[in-house]
Amino acid sequence: MFNLLLAELKREWIILRRYFTETIALIIGLVVAFYGIFQSARFIAGPEISLGDRADSLVIGYILWSMSIFILGNIAGGLQQEAQTGTLEQLFISPFRASQIFLIRAIGNLTIQLFLNALMLLIVMGITGARLSFPPVLILPLAAVLLGAYGLAMAMGSLALLLKRVQQVLGIFQFLLFFVLMVPTETWSHSLRGLGWILPMTPGAELLRSVMARGETLQGGAVAIALLNGAAYFILGLLLFRIAEREAKRRGKLSGY
Repeated sequence: MFNLLLAELKREWIILRRYFTETIALIIGLVVAFYGIFQSARFIAGPEISLGDRADSLVIGYILWSMSIFILGNIAGGLQQEAQTGTLEQLFISPFRASQIFLIRAIGNLTIQLFLNALMLLIVMGITGARLSFPPVLILPLAAVLLGAYGLAMAMGSLALLLKRVQQVLGIFQFLLFFVLMVPTETWSHSLRGLGWILPMTPGAELLRSVMARGETLQGGAVAIALLNGAAYFILGLLLFRIAEREAKRRGKLSGY
């Protein structure tokens, strides 16, 4: 398994180096898009109203969303690309399970994506003037968000495994994630708080906004809810991928596109 991780890290580094221009263009596009959103929010609020920590929360939500679409593209988009190039069947006859391969690949990609998202965060903070805190405890809600993101990516990967082409579905799903991660569900009324707890990644995103934007301390119960939410979606994604894998083999859909 360790050799597989090393191989995937080497693979991700080669891809980044060979298509570096594409990566930089993607970062620039996301930063420009956020700047447009930020200026629109300031225009709607009016020049006499200060956004305060709401601007910081907006930055956090956008960075989490961009990280999530990177993860979705790596797993679901990677499966579709493997099917198009005709190498998908080779992955499924390797000594490792397909789910293990794509998870290890995602972990290898995560090391690069965290660096790219940190770079993008610094650029966005410079543009907006946001002042965020980075205490060590934020690793817990971040882990909850990552677990949920990988679970959703595996679920979307199961669709890619069966349907082969899922660009439009991924596009719609990315807009849904934009709503989930950008809306401050912690401000919802008490009757809707339960919904915020079961939506994917929202408990972890709430805690990150609380810690990084408002400097609040983490509560044990809230951290437990966030981790349970992430773990539940991660397990669900793995189960759906295993089911899709068996169904794809039964239908003989691995060798063709």
